[in-house]
Amino acid sequence: MAREKTKRQDSPRNGAEKKSARGDAGAAEKKPEQLSRKEFEKELEKLDAELVKLQFWVQKQGLRVVIVFEGRDAAGKGGVIKRITERVSPRVFRVVALPAPSEREKSQLYIQRYLRHFPAAGEVVIFDRSWYNRAGVERVMGFCSEREVKRFLQICPLYERFVVESGVMLIKYWFEVSQDEQTRRFKSRINDGRKLWKLSPMDLESHRRWYDYSRARDDMLLATDRPMSPWYIVDGDDKRRARLNCIAHLLSLIPYKEVKRDKVKLPDRQKPKGYVEPRNRNYKHVPQVY
Repeated sequence: MAREKTKRQDSPRNGAEKKSARGDAGAAEKKPEQLSRKEFEKELEKLDAELVKLQFWVQKQGLRVVIVFEGRDAAGKGGVIKRITERVSPRVFRVVALPAPSEREKSQLYIQRYLRHFPAAGEVVIFDRSWYNRAGVERVMGFCSEREVKRFLQICPLYERFVVESGVMLIKYWFEVSQDEQTRRFKSRINDGRKLWKLSPMDLESHRRWYDYSRARDDMLLATDRPMSPWYIVDGDDKRRARLNCIAHLLSLIPYKEVKRDKVKLPDRQKPKGYVEPRNRNYKHVPQVY
């Protein structure tokens, strides 16, 4: 009994509830000193080098990896995905961010449109939102029935068990953010022309329906946090730390080794053999504004 109690206290769902309670109450906690841009970039450079090593290992071993990013709107999922993928090959690390389903897709099996994006050997597929839309936005916004949600929560662990037993490594992250920080980020998007595209009607509704999303999250974590496919909760209030912590954790979950590669030597350029750059052609050059 003691062990069961400890397990419940340490579960991702329990951690999310604690975080939600902090966010819902708006209680201010003492935060660690902000990580400077210089410190952040220094640590990120180290992690980027490890991600490249991981990329070579995934290719060599023919691994198939699926990483699911879910969480509250404005919690920082997109920023972490961008940092993970900016120094690796897009042919190995693929990002899947599906739009709303078409009429044809609505008539298919719910999971069908996600399965077609699953990795082949030597690939890592990152889902920016996933099949868990059914337990989150679709449920809260009334895009599906409660019967469909209940059915999804029953089937999802079985489906994920099948995925894992088929040899796919499945990693799931939930990004949490406090009420105050979410509000601050939404206001920043409203007032920054570079970020307006990140503010949709659904985002505004997620701000208004905070507690509806909290209840949906709790049900989802309770039903789908299983030993074979657990949820990992990321505290997203501090963007820089969240990015570093998530990437470091991801690297810790996939056993990899550095692949020995031949030493690269830059070859000498060939001789021009009479070639001269043309000088009289009227090319259309880009104006040098800067």
